[in-house]
Amino acid sequence: MLSHKRLLTWAAALTLVLALVAVATQPIQAQTFKVLYDFTGGADGAVPYDGLTIDRAGNLYGTAEYGGKQVPGCLSYGSSTGCGAVFKFSPVGSSWVLTPLYNFAGGTDYGNPTVGVTVGPDGALYGVLSYNPTCHYLTCGKVYRLRPPPSTCRTVLCSWNETVLHQFTGAPDGSYPTSPVIFDTAGNIYGTTTFGGNGGGYYGYGTAYQLTPSNGGWTENVIYSFGPDDSLPSGPLALDAAGNLYGTVCDGSCYGAVWRLAPSQSGWTYNNLYYFNGNNGAEPGGLVRDRSGNLYGYTLGAVGNNSATVFELTPSDGGWTYSLVYDLGYEASLTGLTVDSAGNPYGVNSGYPFGLGFVFELARSGGSWTYTDLHDFRGSDGESPYGAVVIDANGNLFGTTSAGGRNNDGVIFEITP
Repeated sequence: MLSHKRLLTWAAALTLVLALVAVATQPIQAQTFKVLYDFTGGADGAVPYDGLTIDRAGNLYGTAEYGGKQVPGCLSYGSSTGCGAVFKFSPVGSSWVLTPLYNFAGGTDYGNPTVGVTVGPDGALYGVLSYNPTCHYLTCGKVYRLRPPPSTCRTVLCSWNETVLHQFTGAPDGSYPTSPVIFDTAGNIYGTTTFGGNGGGYYGYGTAYQLTPSNGGWTENVIYSFGPDDSLPSGPLALDAAGNLYGTVCDGSCYGAVWRLAPSQSGWTYNNLYYFNGNNGAEPGGLVRDRSGNLYGYTLGAVGNNSATVFELTPSDGGWTYSLVYDLGYEASLTGLTVDSAGNPYGVNSGYPFGLGFVFELARSGGSWTYTDLHDFRGSDGESPYGAVVIDANGNLFGTTSAGGRNNDGVIFEITP
């Protein structure tokens, strides 16, 4: 059995966060790496499994898998309990303040988010939950939206209001959403589920879905059901100006492939753009797209040497050209990737099988790439980062670790250029 922390009341959890905010808002100093916040496992959450998102004002938003409300029916891992939380992390002068926005309540609300949130065009937060204990189609899940209270808040901490946009049922609409949602210019939402759909198999092979605003609600449309030869999509998606959707999948051999879904008047057309065969990598993670339309991604291993790689796909003559950006070797277990405005990738390694994790930069230099290790985690400053970093307008990097720090509940960190 997994161990549990002593259950806290909701009032005590709020008191703990208020006290922590008062002591944790430390001035930012000019240094390469800094822990900005240590999670406590109270109302602020614990174990931020994914990365952060940033709005135009420089506020950061994220999710914590545990912590929050200590109620029966939630998951637990080691000493971390609770249904999880969504939080805002804001710069105030030379300090930072964390504000819990929403604590999942378990039961019909369930919780324990492992995927971060997205700032929508309306300023609301949009996210997915993968786990529903009452669903028997490999946990099903939901898409939700969080908005501030409609009236002025009269207390120090006010919960945002949650609206469920879609509840997954397994077939035909999908189950277990694991990709952060993204928006097109028309305000439609896109994402993937790892299981479910009509592609066959006992639990299905996953779906790509679209949510369209309709009469004050949202209508889900399954734009593709994956099958045994292109199965189990996961990780972040990319979207181009033409509305084409890009992602990665495990193919029949589970080496993996990069795919595209192209919209047309008659529906969506699916194509695999590039296949991995083990020698050039295997098990690709999520994708990011730079301003020139190039796609970047990573693989978790390759047959023979188990090397993790960062790769680039460049549009060329109606097709795509693959190039290896960098081979990180056996010790790497990549879990997140982003690119800056110059097209330089930044990666996150969770630390498995060696070490506690690290953050690195790949800078284009002539016809090659230069690797720079930006920070190696030591435990006291964080451990096991799983989400990609985000970059603000000044080139500062922000991210989370799922463990380590003062309370071993994870941290928010900053790396300055």
